[in-house]
Amino acid sequence: MSYGLLFDIDGVMVTSWQALPGAADAVAELARREIPRMFLTNTTSRSRAEIAAALGEAGFDVGPKEILTAAKLTAEYLAAQHPGKKVWVLNQGPIADDMTRVDLVDDPRQADLIVLGGAGAVFTHEALSTVFERMVTGTPVVAMHRSMTWSTSRGLSIDTGVYLEGLEKATGRKIKAVGKPSPRGFRIACDLMDLDPAQVVMVGDDMHNDVLGAQAAALTGVLVRTWKFREDALRQLQRDEFGPVPDHIIDSLADLPALLTELYG
Repeated sequence: MSYGLLFDIDGVMVTSWQALPGAADAVAELARREIPRMFLTNTTSRSRAEIAAALGEAGFDVGPKEILTAAKLTAEYLAAQHPGKKVWVLNQGPIADDMTRVDLVDDPRQADLIVLGGAGAVFTHEALSTVFERMVTGTPVVAMHRSMTWSTSRGLSIDTGVYLEGLEKATGRKIKAVGKPSPRGFRIACDLMDLDPAQVVMVGDDMHNDVLGAQAAALTGVLVRTWKFREDALRQLQRDEFGPVPDHIIDSLADLPALLTELYG
């Protein structure tokens, strides 16, 4: 059976852009097997070219065109669903290179639509209050992703999803999220590999955004026990006899080649 691979990056391959033990060797081994692959990430602090360069410095041979970011997915979504709209982006990181075909403005008062990217120092009280005010008056808001946390070498930090829930509750309005765990990113990645979702294996450390999100989109999910992984959350999931659980669990990316050999030969 032919199959493809879809990798999360942060917390699976690297953390704070340093390679996790055995990850680079595992990715290189799978490349030698010539398995189709894409890298799907909610990272919004760097462009695809910058991510590829950072991965190269960490020991991975990955090209920009193999990387699908939440920013790129959002740009494609806006071009299709909101063509010609003036867009103000609140994001921690320079991602204009991946927001092509989008009319970006610097002043939120001039925007027809607001986009929330990755959280960070730019998510100030003033900035979020501006988002709230625009939402109340009917301005649509789109989020690049709904991730609650992101991994660093110092541990986990809160991410955009924490703010989305507060804004939605305060305004009574929903915010469209484009990146993981939305099915859109998974399906586009599968299309780029010319594979059906059932032929693709998603590898991630976030049980809900990466693994269960992928499984809901008909992919096979592999959960790695690194960074975002929490044993108590897995046990709670396993106790719910009616809920979904990860298809496979491995200790790290280093164990993936052996698992794939077992599954596909």
